[in-house]
Amino acid sequence: MTTLLERPIYGMSQVDALLGLIGGTARRWIDGYERSGKSYAPVVRVEPTGEEAVTWGEFVETRLLAEYRDRGVPLIRMRPVVERLRNELGLTYPLAHALPFVSNRELVAAVQDDVDLDDRLRIVEVLRTGQIELAFESRSFWEAVEWEPGSEAGLSEIAARLHVFGKQSPVMIDPLRSFGAPTVGSVRTDVVAEEVRAGAALAFVAAGFGITLREAAAAVEYEERVAA
Repeated sequence: MTTLLERPIYGMSQVDALLGLIGGTARRWIDGYERSGKSYAPVVRVEPTGEEAVTWGEFVETRLLAEYRDRGVPLIRMRPVVERLRNELGLTYPLAHALPFVSNRELVAAVQDDVDLDDRLRIVEVLRTGQIELAFESRSFWEAVEWEPGSEAGLSEIAARLHVFGKQSPVMIDPLRSFGAPTVGSVRTDVVAEEVRAGAALAFVAAGFGITLREAAAAVEYEERVAA
C-alpha cells in the first residue's frame, strides 16, 4: 500500500509554482542536474530517476530546502546530511518525519559535524550550554507543518499538511484535499483570487465562499506572490 509520503501529487513545475521557486529549481533539488558536462546528484531523491511526478514526501522535503534558498550556499551540500539520515533512520523521507526535529536532534548534530556542513545550512544548532535547538530555518519549517501519526507502525509523526508561507498564513496545502492545491478553509486560493481579479469586492468574495476576510486576503496575497 502506498503511504501518504509516497503518494505522487505534483509535477516539477507545480512544485516551483507552489513554493515560489525559480523555474527548474525543484527539478535540480529533487532529481539532480548536469552543468558543463558535470553531473550533480539530487538532494531529495536517492538517485536521479527522470520521473516528473513528485511525491508528497519529496514536496515536503523541498519545502524545507526552500527555507535555505537565500543563504548563499549551494543546497547540493545538504545531500550528505539527507543521505546519512535516510540510512541512519531507515526512512525514505527523513525530513518529512518528526524524528530529526524532536527525539533525534543529537543524531542530526553529529551528522552535520561529520559531513562538515556549512553553518548556514544547519538543521540544528548546539548552544554553549550543550542544548540542541532547531536552527531558524528548520524551526520555521517545523512550525509551518501539521504533523500526524503515519500509517507505518512504530514510526514518528509525518508531515500531513503544511502552511506554504509559514504558520502565520491561513493558506494550507493538504495532499488529500483539492488534489493538493493551496486552500483557505476549503476553497482553492486560485478560485478566490480569480473572483477578486474579476472585480468582486474582497468582502463579497469572502462572504460568498463562507471564509473570513483574512482568509480571502491571504488567498489573493499568496496567488500574487507565487505569480511574481
